[in-house]
Amino acid sequence: MIRVLIADDHALALSGLSAMLDVQPDIEVAGTASDGVEAVAQARRLRPDLVLMDIRMPRLDGIEATRRIRDTPGGGPAVLVLTTFDLDEYVYDALRAGAGGFLLKDAPPGQLAEAVRTVAAGQALLAPAVTRRLIERFLSVPPGRGTALERLTDRECEVLAHVGRGRSNAEIAAALHLSEATVKTHLSRVLAKAGLRDRVAAVVFAYEQGLVRAGEAAPGG
Repeated sequence: MIRVLIADDHALALSGLSAMLDVQPDIEVAGTASDGVEAVAQARRLRPDLVLMDIRMPRLDGIEATRRIRDTPGGGPAVLVLTTFDLDEYVYDALRAGAGGFLLKDAPPGQLAEAVRTVAAGQALLAPAVTRRLIERFLSVPPGRGTALERLTDRECEVLAHVGRGRSNAEIAAALHLSEATVKTHLSRVLAKAGLRDRVAAVVFAYEQGLVRAGEAAPGG
């Protein structure tokens, strides 16, 4: 059973999201919060598997709440950020704060439940085309590799670049003529060497270090 904490300052949104998730046989709404301060407190008290986090909330926004939740010992619960259709300018910062992905607020019930399952399982929710547009919009990277890449081997940099383009391990393995197990090993080493939490952080890092450029093609657009 996946225990979820929902944080949103709109009562109707809270009730609607709760209703959509409560009907799922493998998901339980463990609690709700109406602002970021309450979300952090409830996350520590209830210890949910995942926090469904709105960005724009009073007292403490979803970005700082995400950072505080993810900075707890053991990494804290996973965080899935809710955003509007036109993509809040804060979503990129939320990803950097440790969110495992983001979901549009008008997503249908089935997509919401699947997103919760994906992020709760420790997988990044990266819709390649949307994620790429988001990062390109809010991150400007000068040409050339950053010094943070010096700790990585050439092969690790190649794998990281593919991750940054939103490719799956299977797609990376096919592109580089490697086994999926080898790709996973390289990615694990990248995360460890660069001090990154997860695959989402690796995507952001790839853009920050200039391995991926705005407008580069990726699966899904």
